[in-house]
Amino acid sequence: MNSDPMSKPEGFALLVVDDDSAIRRQLRGVLEDEGHRVSEAANAAEGYAAVERERFDAVLLDLRMPGEHGLDALLRLRERAPDTAVVIVSGEGTLENAVKAGQRGAFDFVEKPIRDPERLLETIAEAVRVTRMRRRAAAPAAAPSPAATDDSTLGILGESAPIERLREQLRRIGPSNGRVLVTGENGAGKELVAEAIHLLSKRAAGPYVKLNCAAIPRDLLESELFGYEKGAFTGAVQTKKGRLEMADGGTLFLDEIGDLALESQAKLLRAIESGEIERVGGTKSSQLDVRIVAATNKDLTEAVKAGDFREDLYFRLNVLPIVVPPLRERRGDIGRLARHFLTAFAANEGRTGLSLGDEAIELLEDYHWPGNVRELRNLMERAVVLAPGDVIGAADLLPWLEARPEESDDAGLKGRIARSEIESIRRALEGADWNVTQAATALGIDRTNLHRKMRKYGISRR
Repeated sequence: MNSDPMSKPEGFALLVVDDDSAIRRQLRGVLEDEGHRVSEAANAAEGYAAVERERFDAVLLDLRMPGEHGLDALLRLRERAPDTAVVIVSGEGTLENAVKAGQRGAFDFVEKPIRDPERLLETIAEAVRVTRMRRRAAAPAAAPSPAATDDSTLGILGESAPIERLREQLRRIGPSNGRVLVTGENGAGKELVAEAIHLLSKRAAGPYVKLNCAAIPRDLLESELFGYEKGAFTGAVQTKKGRLEMADGGTLFLDEIGDLALESQAKLLRAIESGEIERVGGTKSSQLDVRIVAATNKDLTEAVKAGDFREDLYFRLNVLPIVVPPLRERRGDIGRLARHFLTAFAANEGRTGLSLGDEAIELLEDYHWPGNVRELRNLMERAVVLAPGDVIGAADLLPWLEARPEESDDAGLKGRIARSEIESIRRALEGADWNVTQAATALGIDRTNLHRKMRKYGISRR
């Protein structure tokens, strides 16, 4: 799920409109496991009543239902709750239906059966963000301004030197009007940084629009980016604005920009250079005022050398570079982040009073975090659900941490040495009743080294 790796985890209020009770149960199970609150409607009429009765963060809508078809229901739901993002979840996953749903205001289209729950959860998180952006835009007096926005508003937690440097960069870059390229590893928090740039900018009261360049099929990306005119292609029964046009006066966040096709790169470059866009199938250009923030986990300089990314576009986007530090470079923040996520998830699960033991914190600080903040967030959610006691210890977390790959030679000398070391470590841990500090003292090594060896060999209490 994920959702934003640096921001506070919280449950969403979601409505599932589907006539199939088995599908509703499946979606409820997936969503409630993530801490979200789910309401159900068996048909369009029940859905209308629900949105009039309650304010939802997003609606999941089926297309094929008895009575009113989902595409017609989509229009009426948008009339009743215009700021609420609607995600179509349907087995009728044709291009024509996807285009029609987009024309009628759907945020995205997810096919049934749900084969990738993580993809669904990510789509919902994005939809909720759009809903909240719309609500902020509808109340401009409450919109944050650069002067009123502080670090807590941005949701970037931590006091380490790398995070302080990142905040200082944001304070300088946010109020400018220059294009920004945000780079960093998966799960480090690039999306949150992009939103912080918008919130700190003079455009904070304007639209904030996102496009994931890797999530949209290449044949649809151009129409998503630039929009299209009625009749531009089969299924284009009415004109639709693209993301660039929707972001006029605000910020467009292009996530995974390194996955943008070369043809689309050329058209984006022309739009940046001219400040104008032309919809697919159109003949008239429109002048736009859009600040572009792009993000990638790829090395674009290497992509340029390989011919996969245009050098001229790279220099156009990389006016103000920001590198988001990986979690392993900000170890001083790990304990605070872990406690933050643990407290939030514990509240969602009704397990108040949970805490992390000192050795658990030491283990987390020593871990290499290949999945960055997102991995830490997921680990704390798992611990809240599965750890048996009120104090979560290192032994609870060890089985869920990824061991570093090591060369092995089970039949040779290395294998015999490893087996002997495993036996010694396990004896010491059992003799100390799995108190890592005492076991490390008995072995004559420090706790950090013992934690590392336990991960390496997969040694845990269970």
